[in-house]
Amino acid sequence: MIITVINQKGGTGKTTTSVNLGCALAEAKKKVLMIDLDPQGNLSYWLGIGEVDKTMADVMMLDNKITDVIVKKEGVSIAPSDVSLSDVEINIASMNQRESILKNALSEVESDYDYVIIDCPPSLSLLTVNALTATDRVIVPLQMEVLSLQGLDQIVGSIARIKSVLNSNLEILGLLPVMVDRRRNLSREIYEYIEENYDLKLFESSIRSNVRVSEAPSFGVSVMSYSPNSTGATDYRAFAKEILKLTKNKK
Repeated sequence: MIITVINQKGGTGKTTTSVNLGCALAEAKKKVLMIDLDPQGNLSYWLGIGEVDKTMADVMMLDNKITDVIVKKEGVSIAPSDVSLSDVEINIASMNQRESILKNALSEVESDYDYVIIDCPPSLSLLTVNALTATDRVIVPLQMEVLSLQGLDQIVGSIARIKSVLNSNLEILGLLPVMVDRRRNLSREIYEYIEENYDLKLFESSIRSNVRVSEAPSFGVSVMSYSPNSTGATDYRAFAKEILKLTKNKK
């Protein structure tokens, strides 16, 4: 199962969700590959991956296979990224089947893993198009704020266009409420608005605001390793269980 975590708005918990969901699935004894497809390399940094000889830039330029760039951390395989990935879009723009480079690369390793999780840049770039062309399902982390709804319309529209042209199997698995403060009336109002106006699944799980999650990258580990009993760890474990249940027969 290939899952892309996407939000075209920055600061929405996209990388946070990718890292901690992947590590929670690994904790549940699943074989997980994380793909860092963001030139900012936040997922790689979070998991303490420093300078490496080969990254996803080399994969996207067809110079290396994904197996050549994998680094192991916390029981997961990671295909890291760095700023060199920012030049890739210009370089691959003239390639044949440029939207399918990642799909073709993943076809060689997908069967080795229970879950492949792709962390995307916060834009509908050619890198993001590659992720959506390769993926089975999409998770959208969403803050329960009014401005997030504007971004949600853009995401839904983008996914619909990719589905119609490049990947007919593409589906949104669900929306994940993140940075939730359950004391705020606004969060409940946004929940209700989405349920009434969108034909999209809201996950039963939600991720509460938790300082331990924010601290974990400084130690190069997931929140499950950094603070196993924190609300952040509890929430991501619950979310991983929900994902396991929803995708049980879809691998």
